[in-house]
This record gives sequence, C-alpha cells and structure tokens, in this order.
Amino acid sequence: MSARFACSKSGVTIRLQMKNYHIAVVGATGAVGAELLRVLERKNFPVTSLRAIGSSRSAGKSLRFRNEEIAVQELGEDSFDKIDIAFFSAGGEISRKFAPVARSAGAVVIDNSSVFRMEADVPLVIPEINGEDVCKHRGLIANPNCTTAIALMAIYPLHRVFGVRRVFAASYQAVSGSGQRAIDELKQQVKDAARDRQPSAQVYPHPIAFNVLPHVDIFLESGYTKEEMKMQNEGRKIMHLPQFRASVTCVRVPVYRSHSVAVHGEFEKQVSVEQAREVLAKAPGLELVDEPLKNRYPMPLSVAGKDNCEVGRVRLDCALENGLTFWVSGDQLLKGAALNAVQIAELL
Repeated sequence: MSARFACSKSGVTIRLQMKNYHIAVVGATGAVGAELLRVLERKNFPVTSLRAIGSSRSAGKSLRFRNEEIAVQELGEDSFDKIDIAFFSAGGEISRKFAPVARSAGAVVIDNSSVFRMEADVPLVIPEINGEDVCKHRGLIANPNCTTAIALMAIYPLHRVFGVRRVFAASYQAVSGSGQRAIDELKQQVKDAARDRQPSAQVYPHPIAFNVLPHVDIFLESGYTKEEMKMQNEGRKIMHLPQFRASVTCVRVPVYRSHSVAVHGEFEKQVSVEQAREVLAKAPGLELVDEPLKNRYPMPLSVAGKDNCEVGRVRLDCALENGLTFWVSGDQLLKGAALNAVQIAELL
C-alpha cells in the first residue's frame, strides 16, 4: 500500500492509490495502544488488516477489533512486512530500535514517544495546527507530548490572531499518562487510605493518592524537568515560532484520566476577553466552556473520553502586558496520544 502526495502552500492534496491499509499497532495492549484500536474503529479508518504487536509477555493474548478476535504478536524484525502504517506506543527504547526497522520495510511510522520529536527531518504534527508538515515526512512522523498538545490547542488559535510571545503554565497531569501501572497504584492507594493502611509507592517516588507531585519526568541541571521543557521546545517546532518561550511547572495529580493546564499568555497585540472567547469558540478540536457563574468550566471528568479539548476561565492577566489567562483540559490518551496519531494517519 502506498499513497502519493501533492503538497502546496495551501496544504496537502493526497491521492490514494488504494482504499484500505495494512496497519500495525506496537504496544497494542497498553493504555494508548488500546485507545488507538478504539479510535481506528469508531472513526471507520480504512483498515484491510490489523497487526497487534506487543512484548513477549503480551504475545498470544487476544484483542477485539471490529468484532473480531486478533492475537497479539511478539515484536520482532519481521513484524512490519507488508505494513503500510505503523503506530508506535511502546516507549522510547522500542521506538528507537524498531521504528527504523518499520521504515526499512516500507511502512510510515507514527511514533508516540519523545525520541524523534526534535529531529530536524521528522515532522512533529498536530493536524489542527501544522497538518501540512506531513508533506515533509521521510517515513516517520512524531506525535507531540500530551500536555503540550492539549495546551497548544488553545494557545495556537490565540497566537494566530494576537501573536503569542511567551507563556507561564502549570499542568495538572493524570496518572494514566504513566500507564496502567500508575492507574492501578492510585486505585490501591485509595483503598489503603480508606483502611488506614500505609500506602505503597512504586511508580512514583511518593504516594499519589490525596497528594500532588511537582515532578513529571527527570530533573535537568536547570531545575526544570524534561517534561516541562517540552512545551517550549515542541511548541516552537509545531507553531514554527522559534522565539516562543514557555516557563512550565508540571504536576502529577490523583486523577485517573485527562490532563489540565493553567496558562498565562503574553501577546504582541492587545487582547480582550470578548475577542479571545470568539477566537477560541471557533477553533477546531476545541470547545469553549466558560460560564464560571454557573459553575461551568473544563474539568478532567467532563473531557475524559472526548475527542475535543475544552477551554474556559478566560480572563485578562493582571500581571502581564497584553496578557490572557485560561484553563484547558483534554483527554491525554486521545488528543494527547491516540486520537492525534489517527488524525495524522488520516492526513496520509
């Protein structure tokens, strides 16, 4: 299966040579992999065959896709024979080793790890923002960091009108961003607390139940974490804005699913709340939920399982010139991972 692209300044024109695709999902039994299968199914993506790929521990397990049982195959050098599009969501080490294997076999790789995102010849794509960048791919396209993707869904439409200079942000990140083990650990810690038992922490350095941890990813010499620098570094690449600056504190919270970000943005042009709300209400993939007097604002519970992100609490920033403050929530397993990957595939 192959696709032929005709790219122009206005976007992408794609002529498909065949109707259906042979798909591989690496990490099919993980939280993002399982969500990928659901997204492919409900979006009716044109799949001729699906190859579910996992570790040796997962091999032989059975997954359902379009009312069929599919056996999980162990990842190996021959896993990508006759595959057109390979979704990778099994961690950076697996992507680093096997994405080149998939490319060599002729597949287009859509990778959810961080290992290729900042490579100059690898497009880093949020379809609503820079979908035309898929034209530059050489068999590999990177999915952005989940928190960055959710924040940029609101930052970018404002940037197009007002010109963003810098942002200050704090994230409120769900434990599912760390995988199924973190979800299970939070559940167990809640049970332990209800029974007055000392909670055990293995996924994180401290208990996460009834706690918040200002610690996501590893610390750098600057005092920031790798996760915190991604919004600036990836934001510059996605928005084609090399001077963009972002100072971020990433916080893990005892929420099962969906990330939220409090954003304080400074813009080149004067911004009003009314103008900002109008822009955000029209932005693709984003819903304006901003009636605080009626207790309506974005929340993890309201966006869990939803494709669109939500933005609210829009107000002028009283500490920044031409500043605007807002709160955005999104399902990081969807727009922050699986949904965004499938949207990239739809561009292909």
